[in-house]
Amino acid sequence: MRSETNGNSNKIIIGILIVAIIGSWVYFNYSMNSTKAELTIESDTKIATIDSAKKVLQLQFDAASIKVDSLTAANTEMSSDLQSKTIEIGKLKSNIGSILKKKNATEKEIEEAKKMIAELNNQISSLANDLAKAQAENKELNVQNQNLTTQNTTLNTNLNTTTQEKERIQDIASTLHASSFNIEGLLIKDDGSEKKTNNTRRANTIRVSFQIDKNRITPSGPQDLYICITAPDGKAFGEGGTITTREDGNKAFSNKVAVQYEQNAVLPVSYDVKNANKFMEGEYKIEVYNNGFKIGEGKTSLKKGGLF
Repeated sequence: MRSETNGNSNKIIIGILIVAIIGSWVYFNYSMNSTKAELTIESDTKIATIDSAKKVLQLQFDAASIKVDSLTAANTEMSSDLQSKTIEIGKLKSNIGSILKKKNATEKEIEEAKKMIAELNNQISSLANDLAKAQAENKELNVQNQNLTTQNTTLNTNLNTTTQEKERIQDIASTLHASSFNIEGLLIKDDGSEKKTNNTRRANTIRVSFQIDKNRITPSGPQDLYICITAPDGKAFGEGGTITTREDGNKAFSNKVAVQYEQNAVLPVSYDVKNANKFMEGEYKIEVYNNGFKIGEGKTSLKKGGLF
């Protein structure tokens, strides 16, 4: 009886041990599976978080890239300092882009990219401020340059005006002047003998005599004098041609007299006006022109009848 009892007890103990072992194995497997599941969930969550962070950083990076591209496109000419800043920005962009292109970027790399994007934005803001300052300085320089150009134009205009005025004064001052007019009627015979007369029936010549006064400005050399004679009927006497005067426009002249002028010397001039027909009774006006200006004038009258 005792032997049977002991045998049964052993069987019970063995059964209990078997059940315990099976239970431990089941629990162990369950525990292991649960841990794997938790690790998988944690890993997936971490990956999703990194991917999400990458997308946000990519958007920020793209926005920053657009800003810097806009700045460099609008400012093709930069100083060496600004060009150096642009190069540094380019390097920073390259480093950020390398991280964001990685498929399996680590959390540490993402954090590093985040810091670099912040630095990129700071450098872009600094570049934008420097460019704005440079543009303002350039604008001010352009305004100053424009003012200088305007001043230079004004000075040139004034200089040209002064030069033109000087030339005008020189032109006027160098014009000759005639004085001491003596106009008389003459009868010049075939033998060359002369006799003064104011009788229209006898006079066949009007002699115009005057002197060219001293002029310190007019250089020595040939000068043309234009003799304009107006008959008593108001018409030009003779057909020498037409000159353009400074004050009266075009004017008919009777003859052109060429003289050789000596600077700052008196030059006597005599000119005979001959008429194959009888002279008209009345007053004859003689005007002398040089360089377009009237430089002197005189008058004489011829009468009908009388002995002389």
